[in-house]
Amino acid sequence: MRRNILLKIQYDGSAFHGWQRQPNVITAQGEVERVLSILCNQEIRIIGTSRTDKGVHALGQIANFSGEFSIPTENIARAANKLLNQAVQILEAREVPLEFHSMSYTKNKTYRYEIVNSSYKNPIHRNFVYYVEKPLNVVKMKEASKYILGTHDFKAFQASGGQEVETTVRTVNSIEIFQDGDRISTEINGDGFLYKMVRNIMGTLIEVGYGKREPQELRDIILSCDRKNAGHTAEPQGLYLKEIFHKDMNI
Repeated sequence: MRRNILLKIQYDGSAFHGWQRQPNVITAQGEVERVLSILCNQEIRIIGTSRTDKGVHALGQIANFSGEFSIPTENIARAANKLLNQAVQILEAREVPLEFHSMSYTKNKTYRYEIVNSSYKNPIHRNFVYYVEKPLNVVKMKEASKYILGTHDFKAFQASGGQEVETTVRTVNSIEIFQDGDRISTEINGDGFLYKMVRNIMGTLIEVGYGKREPQELRDIILSCDRKNAGHTAEPQGLYLKEIFHKDMNI
């Protein structure tokens, strides 16, 4: 009998050339597919919700695959994790309705971005945070972030080179910035994100933080729809796909 299996996956992006399967390089998707193909005794292709770039991490990537295979659903995660590259692990595997598709059923998703505002770069953490040496004004960053909220055309924050999209209009539901000592964490939730949109937003907020821009410039940048007016692209190692929410399903 055909089954549709949902996977919740966590990975260290510094070990992979991004999420999406590519020839001749190791990717998170390719590694999971390699192991599932062994366990299911057939070629398995999984559908991931978000295509994270090289160096970007995932705390809760969602993917699904379907087919007829003998391994019990409750054994998939445990068996796969024994064979997987230790930089990627399956947190959960469970059966979902056959019509479930991880991309088309996505309602919204949350990304987290980690900054360490310090001139000292801890070598242990170098692949997991973005080090910014210039002192950042977090109050101004929070003020600027308010202009990001709501439904806008975010073309100014879209990098070139991604897949063509029908529209660059997206809705940002929330954006929160927290500071704990020299660590500055940002969480942004939206219905979808353009190619490198979160990293470009973060680069712009960082420039506000060290005084290169004023908070109200975010409004004008959005209205311009011109990438040249926005800030630099923040480094990938600070970015985490934190959580994905789906429509009409308790996932």
